Amino acid sequence: MPIRINLLAEAQALEDMRRRDPVKRSVWAGVFVICLMVAWWSSAWAKTMWARGELSHLEGQLATRTNDFQQVLDNQRKLNDTINRLTALETMATNRLLYGTLLNALQQTPVDDVLLLRLRTDQNYTYNDEVKGKTNALDHFVPGRPASVTERIVVTLDARDSGSNPGDQVNKFKRAIGDTAYFRAALGSSNEVRLTSLSPPQFLDGKPSVQFTLECRYPERTR
Repeated sequence: MPIRINLLAEAQALEDMRRRDPVKRSVWAGVFVICLMVAWWSSAWAKTMWARGELSHLEGQLATRTNDFQQVLDNQRKLNDTINRLTALETMATNRLLYGTLLNALQQTPVDDVLLLRLRTDQNYTYNDEVKGKTNALDHFVPGRPASVTERIVVTLDARDSGSNPGDQVNKFKRAIGDTAYFRAALGSSNEVRLTSLSPPQFLDGKPSVQFTLECRYPERTR
C-alpha cells in the first residue's frame, strides 16, 4: 500500500491558523463597525443639512410673513390716523362758528331804543401736544392722550341805549340775547351773557345815551 506524504501540510496548517486568528477577526469587526459609523455619520450629516435647509426656508417664510404683518399694522395705523383726521375735520366743519346763523340770531333780539354798534369775534386755537402713556411709581399704567386743539370763541357786542332813561334797556337786551335759542344752545347753561362795560350817560345828537358791551363766551372745545 503506497504512503502519501503531503509536503504542504505544514503550510496549510499555518494558513488555517492564520484564518482562524482572533486578531484578524477583530480587525475585520473593527473595520465593519467603522463602516457602520461612517454610514451613520453620513446619514446624520445629510439629515442635518436637510434640516438646516428646511429651517432656512421656514425662517425665510416667517420673515416674509412678519414683514407682511408689520406692513398690515403700519397700513392699519395710517388708516386709523386718516379716519381720525377726517372725523376731526368733519367735526370742525359741522361745529364751526357760522356767522350767518349768528347774525340771524341777533336779528331776532330787537329791543326798543337799543342799537347794536359793533360785533367782534375772537377765535383762538391752542395746540395741545401728544402725551404718551407711561407707568407711574406705583407700577400703574397711565394712558396717554393724542395731540389735540382747544378752540376758544368769544363774541363781543357793543351797543347803545338811547331810551328815555338810558341804562334801563341794558339788562333787557342782555336777557333777550341770552334767551335766544341760538345763544342758549351755543353758550350752554354755564356760560351766561356778561356785561363787561357800561359808560356814563352822554349826549348824542342832543339825546342822552349810554354805551355798553356784552360778552358771549362759548364753551371751550377740544378736538
